[in-house]
Formats: sequence, C-alpha cells, structure tokens
Amino acid sequence: MKVCMLSYSYYEGDARIIQYASALAERGDEVDVICLKHPGDSPRDVLDSVNVFRIQERTKDERGLLTYLCRILRFLVVSAAVLTKRHLRRRYSVIHVHSVPDFLVFAALVPKLLGTPVILDIHDVLPELYASKFHASCNSLLFRSLVLVERISVAFANHVIVANHLWCERVAARSGQAGKCSAIRNYPAPKLFHPRPRSQNGRFVITYPGSLNWHQGVDVAIHAFAKIKDEIPDAEFHIYGEGPAKPSLMDLSRSLGLERRVIFHSALPTAEIVRVMAASDLAIEPKRVSSEFGNEALSMKILEFMSVGVPVIVSRTKTHRYYYDDSVVKYYNEDSVDELAADIVLLRRNASLRKQLVANGLRYAQSNNWNIQKSRYFDLVDGFFVSDSGRPAAARR
Repeated sequence: MKVCMLSYSYYEGDARIIQYASALAERGDEVDVICLKHPGDSPRDVLDSVNVFRIQERTKDERGLLTYLCRILRFLVVSAAVLTKRHLRRRYSVIHVHSVPDFLVFAALVPKLLGTPVILDIHDVLPELYASKFHASCNSLLFRSLVLVERISVAFANHVIVANHLWCERVAARSGQAGKCSAIRNYPAPKLFHPRPRSQNGRFVITYPGSLNWHQGVDVAIHAFAKIKDEIPDAEFHIYGEGPAKPSLMDLSRSLGLERRVIFHSALPTAEIVRVMAASDLAIEPKRVSSEFGNEALSMKILEFMSVGVPVIVSRTKTHRYYYDDSVVKYYNEDSVDELAADIVLLRRNASLRKQLVANGLRYAQSNNWNIQKSRYFDLVDGFFVSDSGRPAAARR
C-alpha cells in the first residue's frame, strides 16, 4: 500500500503524524509525508523509512487572521500541485490529510476524483481554535464560517478522525455525519517514551514543552513560579516551544525578575524533547479552563510525561477530567495561580507523593498506548479496500 500524509506542520515535531507514518512504514507500507520546512532543512529526507517532502517554510509569527490565511492558502495550492503530480506518476492507495486547517483536505481533490479514499484527521477543532486565537464569539461571522468549512470538509472526506472523544461528538453532531467519525487520541511513541535514569544535578527542574498560545496558560505557570521561587531556591522552570505568545511570555518573565530561573528554549524534534522531558523532576500542563478551546483541547504531553516517569501538575479542564483522575495527575482549579503555586511546593517537598503519581501514571500509560491502539488505525485504512479486486471501496460507489 502507498499512503500520502499531508500536513501544515513540521514532520519531526508532530508526534501524531509520526506515529501514523512510522506504524505504516514498519508494517511494510510506502509512506510519503508532505509538510512544512524550517530554514536550512533539506527539501527531501528519508526518516525511519518515511519519505518526507518539505515544500514551504513557515515562521510562527502570525498575529492576524489575514497572515494565517495567506500562508495556509499558499500551502494548499503548492501541496495540491505536489500531491497531484506524485499521484499521477504513481497512484496513492490512501491520502491522510491532517488539520488544521480542515480545508487542506481539498488538496486531495484530483486523487479523490480518481477514486482514492481520503482521511481527514482533525487535530484541533478549527472554529474553537480560531475563536480563541482571535477572541471571536461563537455567534461571530468568523466562527459560523469556520463551522461551515468544517461541515464541507467532513462531507468531502471518506472518513474523519478526531483527536479526542468530546470533539469527535461535536464534529459528528455539527456535520451530521456521525457514521464517518472516529476518535483516536494522541499516544506517545513507545520506542521513545519510556522511563530513563535521571541524573542528580542539584536542581529541581520543572518543564513545559509545547506551543505558546494564550489558551495554553503558560503565563499562569510563570506567575505561579514567581510566587514560589524563594521557597524553592533550587527550582528552574524550562519552557520549550514557539508561538505568538512567546514574546509576551518572555517580557512577563523579565518583569517578574525571573530571567535566570525561567529559561526559554526553541521547540525541539520529538527524539530530542523526550530526553529533556525524561530528565525533568516535575511537569506542568496549564491549559486555560477559561478558554473554551483550552478547556477542551487534550494535551498529549500529559501521557508522554507519564510514560517517561515524571509527575504532572494539570489544570482541571473538561477534557483532562474526561481522561485522567486524581490518582494519576495533581490537579489545580480554575486557572488559579495560588493553587498551582501550592501544588508545585507540595510536590517539591513530598517525594512520596511524586513517586505515587509516577507509579500510577506509568500503569495508566501501559494500558493506554499506541501499540494497543494502532490496530484501530490499520483497520480503518485497510477497510477502504475489498479483497476481490484490491480497489478502493470508495471508487466503486
């Protein structure tokens, strides 16, 4: 089978795409990934038997809707041309398009018209994401337009995968296409995410790796760290990631006198960030409960930290509560700086509680991992084909 994955993201930094592509390649399928590139990246690489085609550079400095839209539309046009050319040269069996944006699925228009089934994978629900990013209400023209785009994109795809169960129910209800929607969570790669020996260097390292947007609530974590910096003089807060909120977060850190205690780093590829995560003493996942999008977005970092044996402090969002109980993470409520600060102090001083969270988290991760769940993805991809002809079922409708 020959599969193409298409995403407006950097392949090395997108664990969700890596897990799909690697799983297919490991079982012997041919996999191409069409994606973004960093300056200086090779236009083409082969990474763990996956062919990676980088077709457009992107700097994550967009501050307005028009800037986002222009860059995404350019990628849509270029990726459609690349995908169509490669498909006409040698047909793809399945095309798996990753959102955001949902309408990127139309880059597969020509292959779809020629009978190739198309999967739309919704990592983040676009209406809520952009409403949060641009502070638009659910009654705004922007939000309603994006709901329409979502509905049309879902109708175009042969099947839709959504990154958590709450969003899957919402997309199914909004589109009226419940029968073609499935929820598949993000899972850490088992070969990378596992407990490792941790060196003792006299520091208590707290880590946040991820995108830097308002809904992520990293400013709450910085304010909380400022409250406890004198109580825990050996603590450092390391932030890895990029995003539009990064300049303001760095300004906040400077204004609180935390330049030497809150350290900002660039985003790292998965194979490198896992070593950083495993070397941490404590992790924070501070998504904003007061943001509708943040309240419903599911962070894979929680499960990744569990898998490497690091305790996690987590905001009590709607989606976090759906998947995790108080035995596996330490919750704080309502974006509270004071509660988060108190939790950091508690876990710094209570080694037995940290060990208990680690042990419970490891058991949870062992029962919820990609090795167990990837068969669902294989069944979905293989289900497009019929044994008597080997042709896509979608082409016979």
